[in-house]
Amino acid sequence: MRILLVYPKYPNTFWSFKHALSFISKKAAFPPLGLLTVASMLPEAWEKKLIDMNVNRLSDKDIEWADYVFISGMVVQRQSAKEVIKKCNKLKTKVVAGGPLFTEEPDEFEGIDHYVLNEGEVTLPMFLADLETGTLKPRYTSMIKPDISSTPIPMWDLLDIQNYVSMSIQYSRGCPFDCEFCDITVLNGRIPRTKTKEQVLAELETLYKRGWRDNVFVVDDNFIGNKRKLKSEIIPAITRWMLERNFPFSLFTEVSINLADDEVLMDMMAKANFNTVFIGIESPNEDSLLECGKSHNRNRDLIDSVHKIQNHGFQVHGGFILGFDSDPQSIFDIQIDFIQRSGIVTAMVGLLNAPVSTKLYKRLEKENRLIENFSGDNTDFSMNFVPKMKHEELVEGYKRVLQTIYGHSNYYDRIITFIKEYQPKGKTKVTLSTFKWSNWRAFFKLAWNVGVKPKEGKKMFWDLLGWTLIKKPGAMFLAVMLSIYGYHFRKVVADYSQTVF
Repeated sequence: MRILLVYPKYPNTFWSFKHALSFISKKAAFPPLGLLTVASMLPEAWEKKLIDMNVNRLSDKDIEWADYVFISGMVVQRQSAKEVIKKCNKLKTKVVAGGPLFTEEPDEFEGIDHYVLNEGEVTLPMFLADLETGTLKPRYTSMIKPDISSTPIPMWDLLDIQNYVSMSIQYSRGCPFDCEFCDITVLNGRIPRTKTKEQVLAELETLYKRGWRDNVFVVDDNFIGNKRKLKSEIIPAITRWMLERNFPFSLFTEVSINLADDEVLMDMMAKANFNTVFIGIESPNEDSLLECGKSHNRNRDLIDSVHKIQNHGFQVHGGFILGFDSDPQSIFDIQIDFIQRSGIVTAMVGLLNAPVSTKLYKRLEKENRLIENFSGDNTDFSMNFVPKMKHEELVEGYKRVLQTIYGHSNYYDRIITFIKEYQPKGKTKVTLSTFKWSNWRAFFKLAWNVGVKPKEGKKMFWDLLGWTLIKKPGAMFLAVMLSIYGYHFRKVVADYSQTVF
């Protein structure tokens, strides 16, 4: 068999980092880890190619070469996926679809020959067995949550790793929390299933042997979902592995805010060279947190929790949501104030949407408030339900939040707030003497595009670098990197809201 694995294109959102990639000569932020893992589950003798459309163009020749096109993606990639399927149908190549997008919305697509849904460790063997006997069915699905201790190492030789900002590994699936708006527990369950320490080290070693020496994203739904195993097995093993190889990777992951309650775990993660965590803050408003079931964020000083994590050597990226039924009219100012005081520079603010199959979707369906499909892009001002606040008021308030937090003055002030709190403890040190040519090239591009070319914000940018050089010279690389992020965020906001910064 000849199998073409296709990963659809992302639209331009905060998460794509499109406008930042050009500074560092990369084509995409992250590789298609799911498809690479599926490739390793297919028979070894089969020929396999992978086209990540965020990196390479999908040609007719690629499709015509294949016996089957395997396509996977997330909801935000829906439009690109539909275009790929249409192209395959035109060229009469069979399509096999799986992954979160198709598992959540199998009835939204036409032209798919076979669905392999839910988790591939269970449903892909069913498909392969029927393919062998010539008895293929249209749909393969199972609610079984498999043990992932036998999941193979992704087939990294299918792509050029140098096209990406970061590589990825997965240690666990599932999250112990059950937020109303989140589809993680529907897809992956509430009991975190984990790989063994041997699997984790083997995946790191594979990337190391391929020459990777940069960021590695541990893509877990909630990395600290099973703290006991992390502390007793996984993090000590990663730390020893990193120490033996002189800390070749900088690690980052997704966690819940209760990481701030465990100083031992924070110290262990820092020693293993974790230096960035993404946390779903969602809202500083207690009633909104109660409404969405974000119990672990309630009854705590959220800013103090964020600062504790920053003090232990982590940059905190934060997710924020507007549009809860319980949001007061003042929520926009509340969010702005919180984000500024927290020092969360990479603050991803979006409008609430209800993914299919979530508890929120079911509640809104009962209340007859659903209006259209979830786009998967919570930054494009779309909502798939009727909010309690007037929609126009909510959108205008959202625009004001984005324009304010990504405006030059507030953004650079937030970088300074963060750098004051940040106490790096990891082993990866970047100083002026260790800058590679690619780092300098990125800096010169940034200096021109942010510090020379625009009418607004030039002085603030140079003031930031001057302050950093005097007060915290060791954070200069961070200040430059976060300034690149800021350029991207302002571009995205401008594209969506017609704002001129």
